[in-house]
Amino acid sequence: MATQAKKVVGKAVEEMEHSPMLEMARRVLLASIGAVALAQDEVEGFVDKLVERGEIAEKDGKKLARDVLEKRKKETQKAEDKMDKRVEELLDRMNVPTKGDIEALSAKITALTKKVDELKKA
Repeated sequence: MATQAKKVVGKAVEEMEHSPMLEMARRVLLASIGAVALAQDEVEGFVDKLVERGEIAEKDGKKLARDVLEKRKKETQKAEDKMDKRVEELLDRMNVPTKGDIEALSAKITALTKKVDELKKA
């Protein structure tokens, strides 16, 4: 019986891993990581040009680049947090179990298996 339950839980996990929605979310996250890397290169390139032209001092340029990148990092984190929340809400509305739900079920199955084994021995 415990083996049957573990198979069901395993199948649910496998279905979640191959879900088109999760695959799309993964692609969006990978694209955003690429965009952040590209933006960082562009900021650094822009600041380097300002320094080369003598429009700002090198020290000020480094500070400007650091400040812009820090702000970008904070904004990116906010966007990721919002996306995480929306995905969680969507999965909840679709009644898709979370990793935590599956782990809790696995723990319960393990505990029940132990109890069944103890009862068989008695």
